Amino acid sequence: MQLWRLGLLLAILVLPAAGEPSLFRLPIACTVGETCEIQHYVDRDTGPEAQDYRCGSRTYNGHNGTDIRLPTLAAQRAGVDVLAAADGTVRRVRDGMPDVSTGAGDKASVEGRECGNGIVIAHAGGWETQYCHLAQGSVRVKAGERVSVGTPVGRVGLSGATEFPHLHFTVREGGRIVDPFAHGAVEGTCNGGASLWAPELRAALAYKAGAILNVGFATGAVRMADIEAGMIGRQSLDVQAPALVAFARAIGLSAGDVQHLTLKGPDGVVLAESREAPLDRHKAQIMVFVGRKRPSSAWQRGVYSATYSVRRDGAVVLGRTFSLTL
Repeated sequence: MQLWRLGLLLAILVLPAAGEPSLFRLPIACTVGETCEIQHYVDRDTGPEAQDYRCGSRTYNGHNGTDIRLPTLAAQRAGVDVLAAADGTVRRVRDGMPDVSTGAGDKASVEGRECGNGIVIAHAGGWETQYCHLAQGSVRVKAGERVSVGTPVGRVGLSGATEFPHLHFTVREGGRIVDPFAHGAVEGTCNGGASLWAPELRAALAYKAGAILNVGFATGAVRMADIEAGMIGRQSLDVQAPALVAFARAIGLSAGDVQHLTLKGPDGVVLAESREAPLDRHKAQIMVFVGRKRPSSAWQRGVYSATYSVRRDGAVVLGRTFSLTL
């Protein structure tokens, strides 16, 4: 076969057929597992219950997209770009909504605008992607504008119906919601379908049995709001600190999971320990902390370590050890 004909044949073989799905790139400028985590997946259950694409609990009833969460509000305020997941044309935009966390009682204030500041991009073959909860004033594109994959289109914010900084990413095919982790799966089922993510992303986006979002040390009792703000754990600790407290926050835990957190001194002796009761229900997020007051004189100099773990059905599914030098 002549070389030009062979080249033409290979080109035809790798081009997607009309109507076939695009492969999407990560729509946010972060590293999953390091500077961001997946909080929620598309709800695959067609009834009043909720189930993600792996038959797990990492979603909620009616959720129609993938939530990629930043670890703190401080990270969001530093600025994290939202990126076009594929080549396309901007169809709709909205900006101007404030970045305000909405609790359960505040959802009425954003009724009909739950997406907050957002963008819809149309792609070839009847596909479209939607990007929600962008920061006020961050939208960089206009309706009708052509964008290439990876183009910054805005920044992660807290607008619309959201209680933590994240990007809500929705995929539609012919106007119907598609789960980018399970394209083609029979409606109402799990553990089926194909990934729409580019091959180089699939290892990083592999399903997890939850994730550890934050760990650190503090000088006193820890609140969830303190962790979310991103300031706790940053303060300097020395041998005169009034207390030494280790904390951890996890997301996506399941009913029955057991958390364990220990704090050890430089000599390896356990200073404080917490063995939590099995969770009574699924938890979108949860935090634990343990600590000890300063000895009468001062803390011993050296390396203090803490270990956080989560057991599910008797096996450790999450774990991390972190340390502090005094």
